[in-house]
Amino acid sequence: MLETPHQWALFLDIDGTLVGIAPTPDTVRVPAPLVALLQRLTRGLGGAMALLTGRHIANADALLSPLRLAAAGVHGTELRGDPGGEITRVAPPLAPHVAAAISDLEGIAPGVLIERKVSGIAVHYRNAPFARPAIHAGLTAIVAAHGDLALRAGRKVLELGPKGYSKGSALRWFAARAPFSGRRPIMIGDDVGDEPALEAAERLGGVGLRVAGEYFSEAASDFENIAGVHAWLEALADALATTRAVG
Repeated sequence: MLETPHQWALFLDIDGTLVGIAPTPDTVRVPAPLVALLQRLTRGLGGAMALLTGRHIANADALLSPLRLAAAGVHGTELRGDPGGEITRVAPPLAPHVAAAISDLEGIAPGVLIERKVSGIAVHYRNAPFARPAIHAGLTAIVAAHGDLALRAGRKVLELGPKGYSKGSALRWFAARAPFSGRRPIMIGDDVGDEPALEAAERLGGVGLRVAGEYFSEAASDFENIAGVHAWLEALADALATTRAVG
């Protein structure tokens, strides 16, 4: 694919793919060269690059400031089709009584962290791994009482959100609009929440590339670690620059 880079569109997860996993979402550190690399890629691809993240798009913007890319946030419930454009929330917010019931799970154990996302709520247990069974039971009960909700597992996190939205639905949305349409999608991700997008990319004639870690084994992955992803992206940016220069 590096031989024909302009035939492809690129979709990237953030946490565990572009940046390392941290004890809490707000303590993630961005490697200094990453923002410049992403700028090179989106320029070389003519804008056919988007972030697909479980974070709010505004949070991704802050993390990668001053860069503002095309993006889908909170597993497809937020969309921004154009870099720097408006963010559209496409899913309804959680009902207040559901949000309150989930918030109560924070008291299960010290270290449990609730991350409120308007259309979803994530319960992080990285700092309290023994609490997972109780958190899972509580969220499963909430899902059973509300048929329009889905439970999603991730890296030391369980998340509740509306059915019908995922990184896969977001990738398909992008693939139907310029400048992504007519290109073959490449999706890079590291976790169970990325699987819908990895599968969507493959069904659309593209490629799903997996990063080894807590979810994908090295044997089942295309990259051993984040450093491998960065090296591959650097090679892609170089290939795009060469193609533009020749053209």
